[in-house]
Amino acid sequence: MKNITKFLIMMIAIGLVTSCSDDFLEKEPTQLISAQRMGDVSEYNPDIFNGQVAGLYTLMYNTGTGGTTGHDDFGQKGYDIYTDMISGDMVLAGYNYGWYSDVAKYVVTQDNTYTDNYQPWRYYYRIIFAANNIIRGLGGNDAAPEQELQQHQLGQAKAMRAYSYMFLMYLFNEEVDNLATEAIPLYTDPDEQSLPKSTGQEVWNLIQEDLESAVTLLDGFVPSGQQAVSQDVAKGLLAYAYVTLGKNTLAVDMADDLIAKYSLVPISSVAGGPSIPRNAFSYIDGEGADWIWGMDLTLDQDLDLISFYGQVDYFTYSYASAGDPKTMDAGLYASIRPTDARKGQFVDPWGQDIYRPFNKFYHEDRIPVGQRTITADYVYMRVEEMHLIKAEALYNAGQEIDARNALEVLVSERDTDPTYLTSLSGEALKDEIYKQWRVEMWGEGRAYLALKRFEETVLRQGHIDYDGVPIPYNDTRLTFEIPYQEIQDNVNISE
Repeated sequence: MKNITKFLIMMIAIGLVTSCSDDFLEKEPTQLISAQRMGDVSEYNPDIFNGQVAGLYTLMYNTGTGGTTGHDDFGQKGYDIYTDMISGDMVLAGYNYGWYSDVAKYVVTQDNTYTDNYQPWRYYYRIIFAANNIIRGLGGNDAAPEQELQQHQLGQAKAMRAYSYMFLMYLFNEEVDNLATEAIPLYTDPDEQSLPKSTGQEVWNLIQEDLESAVTLLDGFVPSGQQAVSQDVAKGLLAYAYVTLGKNTLAVDMADDLIAKYSLVPISSVAGGPSIPRNAFSYIDGEGADWIWGMDLTLDQDLDLISFYGQVDYFTYSYASAGDPKTMDAGLYASIRPTDARKGQFVDPWGQDIYRPFNKFYHEDRIPVGQRTITADYVYMRVEEMHLIKAEALYNAGQEIDARNALEVLVSERDTDPTYLTSLSGEALKDEIYKQWRVEMWGEGRAYLALKRFEETVLRQGHIDYDGVPIPYNDTRLTFEIPYQEIQDNVNISE
């Protein structure tokens, strides 16, 4: 019996990560064990779901999880690049190899036949399908497992489902808080197929319910690594949901819980560079790092050119080093005060007005084109985000003094002269909070979310395309299209 159980666990893990039909929302034909069967097996071995839950996190960094062989298809960090380019903060400073050029040109967001629409859609719905399979196997959406292990498994699955729906809401809707209009299909069971769009209200209701449930279910859960969703990760995701929905007091409460527990990257470690080979933005155990959520990549993951570092890092065998650098928007760079250590994260080594992230995301050896198999790590959530959410939520609630004080806590660990904040109020304070999102989270995909919450306008500077053209947050060019294949496969969705 013990050997049979081990075999089932192995087969479940393999089935989750590798099996996939063309229509990723349909039940997978190569699925090796059903949710009902998993539930039956789990009665005598609760460990049966561990492989499935672990598979959720594998999808976040594996290549091809967006359904393609593209060199921009490598999980969450790939879509962080997509959204930073859409928001204008990341410049694609060369079109030599073609990756991301259609994103940078806003071609993708105006034509649903482009694969770059399909990839994030498929990636997030694939996680949703897998999470739904786990949830049903554990008793369903309203289950209340008695065993602690199953509580933790259910909490992780619900949090990952909510994480996926939240990103889908941001990427595929011009107005993320427009609750009355149709948004995206809402699947809560793995057998559901070809559903019509649900309203934004229905989707956000599930996101909030899932995350609030996850926070409760994950109480006492101590994951073996930071790649797993802990209670803290669920709280961080819930803070994002609350601030999006205008539930500002609740957003502050969630943020404060994490602010009390995690330290900011100290100013001495912010700029990185040769004196800090293992820095706080590229290594989960780097100098000053105190990540809430991230992936400790090793040689075992066998990632190479098709990776975040393979696209962004000059010190990796990468497109960034070979002619397609990913750089900071010139206007954003100019807005960083000279007393701010983060200005040192970006370097213009050859006097081209191209500001490369030499000192933010880099391999520790700092040998140009040196890292071949990726061992630098992936960050998914830092406490700095919670400070920004707190400042944003307080501002939204009309508590400007408290918002300014909350922002100053972060800025004081970045700028040696943060006194300029004391004079800010009204729109100027709001603009500063938004700018801090952009500067602090460059390359991490979160500024795009802030762009839509703050209802700001993109004004690119130093880009090849759309340079100097104002584009408001709800312009269709800033939102992905439901992919053509989904419209073809789903009779309940039309263009």
